Amino acid sequence: MIIGRGEGQLVENFYRSSCPNVESIVQQAVSTKFSQTFTTIPATLRLFFHDCFVQGCDASIMIASPNNDAEKDAPDNTSLAGDGFDTVVKAKQAVEQACPGKVSCADILAIAARDVVVLAGGPSFNVELGRRDGLISQASLVTGNLPEPTFNLNQLNTIFAKNNLSQNDMIALSGAHTVGFSHCSRFSDRLYSFSSSSSVDPSLNSTYAQQLEAACPQNVDPSIAVDLDPVTPRTFDNVYYQNLVAGKGLLTSDQVLYTDLASQPTIVDFANNPGDFNGAFITAMRKLGRVGVKTGKDGEIRTDCTAFNS
Repeated sequence: MIIGRGEGQLVENFYRSSCPNVESIVQQAVSTKFSQTFTTIPATLRLFFHDCFVQGCDASIMIASPNNDAEKDAPDNTSLAGDGFDTVVKAKQAVEQACPGKVSCADILAIAARDVVVLAGGPSFNVELGRRDGLISQASLVTGNLPEPTFNLNQLNTIFAKNNLSQNDMIALSGAHTVGFSHCSRFSDRLYSFSSSSSVDPSLNSTYAQQLEAACPQNVDPSIAVDLDPVTPRTFDNVYYQNLVAGKGLLTSDQVLYTDLASQPTIVDFANNPGDFNGAFITAMRKLGRVGVKTGKDGEIRTDCTAFNS
């Protein structure tokens, strides 16, 4: 029986007949990858976000181009850790063994993003499925579509609103910075060249600023990375928000969420009430997973996540 689906609508049990075990197959692959490296967690979560914000959640981020001009080659994406891509490739290979040609890379990435949250101690939730893989992947399409670490609240809200996400969703998704890391170049201006009157950003906790200066001296190796959550960097929890209240947000775009009075009450709420954060994060992840999706006859089901079928 064919169930009518509205345009672009996803459903939780999309693969109930074509690949009923898809979620357990993906979860097993993600779990195996996680046992090899913790970076699997932030890398996969960030990969999903970067995919969805450019042309929608269509696995266009996964395409490898011989000319280095695909989405993943854009300057904003070159820092995406290889472990995220590898997680999706490994999961896809396992799914293909069981259900060849049935499950999109876009859906596998969406499932994997949920799985890594759970593996790090975060909330579980049901993932809507039925996305198809995109047919376009161009570095030039990335520019201006991803939030920058220097953004203020207004700029963050604007770029999230383009993707049908509210300020509350934006703040909850920023909570993904409870895991993962950033490179010194993304925040060094807060330590050495903040303004004419102060080299250090006054919204930075002074002890934390000294720790960051020690980790990131002025001409540091660009590969050096610093945890986004200095307190519980390997646990998906609400400590990120507690850090913001304490002046320990690593990026300008993190700390502004507390310093701006328009968003501060939400930060305080999430810092004090992990249940409120988890609920908002689930809502935001499900909304993020609907951004720009291709369904029905649009797009394709890639055999190899890194290459278009034709």
